[in-house]
Amino acid sequence: MKKKILIMMLPAALGLVATGCSTANDGYMEADAYYLSKNMYEEQETPSSGDRFDEFKDNPFVSAAEQPTSTFSVDADGASYTIMRRYTKQGFDIQPSSVRIEEFLNYFTFNYPAPTDGNAVAINAEVGRCPWNKEHLLLRLGLKGKELKESEVPQANFVFLVDVSGSMYSSDKLDLLKSGLNTLLFQLRPTDRISIITYSGEVEKLLESTPVKYADKIRNAISKLKAEGCTAGGAALKMAYEEALTNYNPKCNNRIIMGTDGDFNVGVTSTDALVEMVESYARKGIYMTCLGFGTGNLNDAMMEKISNSGNGTYHYIDSEEEMMKVFVHERERFVSVANDTKCQVTFRPEYVSQYRLIGYENRVMSNEDFKDDKKDAGEIGAGQTITALYELVPTADVWNKSTADAPIATFDCRYKHSLNDSSIPLQLAVSRLGIWDTPSDDFHFAAGVAAYGMILRQSEYKGDATLDLARKLVKQGLSFDPHGYRAELLKLMGSYEL
Repeated sequence: MKKKILIMMLPAALGLVATGCSTANDGYMEADAYYLSKNMYEEQETPSSGDRFDEFKDNPFVSAAEQPTSTFSVDADGASYTIMRRYTKQGFDIQPSSVRIEEFLNYFTFNYPAPTDGNAVAINAEVGRCPWNKEHLLLRLGLKGKELKESEVPQANFVFLVDVSGSMYSSDKLDLLKSGLNTLLFQLRPTDRISIITYSGEVEKLLESTPVKYADKIRNAISKLKAEGCTAGGAALKMAYEEALTNYNPKCNNRIIMGTDGDFNVGVTSTDALVEMVESYARKGIYMTCLGFGTGNLNDAMMEKISNSGNGTYHYIDSEEEMMKVFVHERERFVSVANDTKCQVTFRPEYVSQYRLIGYENRVMSNEDFKDDKKDAGEIGAGQTITALYELVPTADVWNKSTADAPIATFDCRYKHSLNDSSIPLQLAVSRLGIWDTPSDDFHFAAGVAAYGMILRQSEYKGDATLDLARKLVKQGLSFDPHGYRAELLKLMGSYEL
């Protein structure tokens, strides 16, 4: 679809030319020559065509007789959902490659039971009829990280890595990021520490590690953040990690929080080289949180990869409300309570003919990696929930009530309290009793989110899924909605047009 949009590029309107780097006087800077060659108003592909997403194929159905076991790493990101929300609100086309269904699911908090008996994670499972294919079943897996009391939250050692290059000169980029930093400042304790590293054409330590009790000093540094120049992100990333190591304390939450549109164009720019860098520091106990901003040159592919490799999460920030979600309502999730968390499901072929993992395409692992504690996997923050869905093709025996107590699968999970610990196993037999009962509201909501994601992805596996079906399912899951995020999704779905 083509839409007539305003290209927010003052230099183009004035007939100016950008040559890679620019200054703050240029307005919206570091523009691609593509944009500068256009008029302010024109027919062109939506801004999403300038954002970079990795293409991937949906997970296929797998024979349970030939391969009964499926293994994947958890994914606590939510960026894909927020990108969809922004595109929808602005009337832009949604690129199928931008839709990662696991991130749609894990943007939301589910009403799952909390861990007990000293565990950092609790697992649960539920089976019901598949709404978009009545001949199939749907398996919902749930995980929840333990919640922490204020006294249990470790001291923060945060290094804010702030992109102040020309491409960040926008109210929905650097200005929004500065607002979020000030908001977080009010949530931290006096003993928490903050550093600020900036990067554009040069890399600068704007603020050395400073206790939050000196809030005025920190706010003064934040006020100095201005956008100009190129994007030497690789060098800045290294400086930020070294700053975190200088102040490293094994009892602290040592974390890089990077805010950027991801448009690195100077120095180390290869995603593979950046991944190698963050992996090396992740092994030293430094976590990574990526915050993506803006549209038009968002490098989603890079940020997702480095956050995955850096023991971190990736969020896309499109509004002040999202800043509140990340920095206030869910700030405890900056503390990882379960590290290198892996899930493994073993299906019984007498009850399950085929299965398909919905989403998690770039998180699928070899079955042999499940018990290998050297293999990296995802982290779960304090109080955070993780949801995964499998679509199942059942055998006729699954409907035999005389064997209803027999499980159709086994759900295993492994996690570590800290990165260097041995993993802790959890196991749950997956009951099929739910196929004769009314599913939970969380089941309906998860199914609705997945159906909507498959529609947006134009997935070959969407079956009979329609917008009306997805809306109906989401509406059935509104009973648990602490901050109104589920109701917001329902409203978004009402405004979406195929």
